[in-house]
Amino acid sequence: GESKDRGQLLRFVVGPDDAIVPDVTATLPGRGLWVRADRETLERAVTRNLFSRAAKQTVTAARDLADRAERALVQRMLGDLGLARRAGQLVTGFDNVARALEAQTPASVLVEASDGAEDGRRKLLSLAARCGVTPAIIDVFDGSELSLALGRENVIHAALKSGRLAERLILDAGR
Repeated sequence: GESKDRGQLLRFVVGPDDAIVPDVTATLPGRGLWVRADRETLERAVTRNLFSRAAKQTVTAARDLADRAERALVQRMLGDLGLARRAGQLVTGFDNVARALEAQTPASVLVEASDGAEDGRRKLLSLAARCGVTPAIIDVFDGSELSLALGRENVIHAALKSGRLAERLILDAGR
């Protein structure tokens, strides 16, 4: 019953078979059921059958709804990273990321592999601080996920220019 910013919420809709479906793009037809984007709240809503009360009809919510929503968010984010690379808004590799941070219009998002060395991340963050840049950091993917999404081998560091894709990635990473 609380009011929250959309960046802190996930939208769900009732599917044709009366099953609850995660709608991470917030574009599916139907009345949206907005839930705080944290695992505990989602699991409580499923176990207490709160989706039926909110939808004002009998609906079924799968026990793994939180996992499904997380997978949908991850797929959207990885797709957005691939799109950013193809659009020329994303650079990969330590040296290219360092140049992107020192550029006239510096990168606004650093994407770091969760299994990457802490030393490289520390060096890039200190470089960003020296340049007066405070990029958002996304570190929820491991190197193999980033490599697969970006069509490159061994991706550990990436930087994304400011823009709508960067804003959407930051929002989705927060959720």
